[in-house]
Amino acid sequence: MDFKLSAHTQDMLKERNILEDWVKRTFDKPDWENIGKDNNIHYFKSITEHEGRILHVVVNPHVSPKKVVTVFFDRKARRQK
Repeated sequence: MDFKLSAHTQDMLKERNILEDWVKRTFDKPDWENIGKDNNIHYFKSITEHEGRILHVVVNPHVSPKKVVTVFFDRKARRQK
């Protein structure tokens, strides 16, 4: 699926040592997803290469191509699933 990384997301990838491939995998085949109060889609995926931590990818689906707004490892997501 086509998507664009925001400038903030690009900074976060570097700062948090998150691979763009992990973002793509999360976006393409999430373990689960939901629509947030912000009307963005929130994708979640366990990243085995990173101790199974849950990657949280927030995507604005209302633009073309879709824009990844932010990305982070979500400590609370394990308890929510």
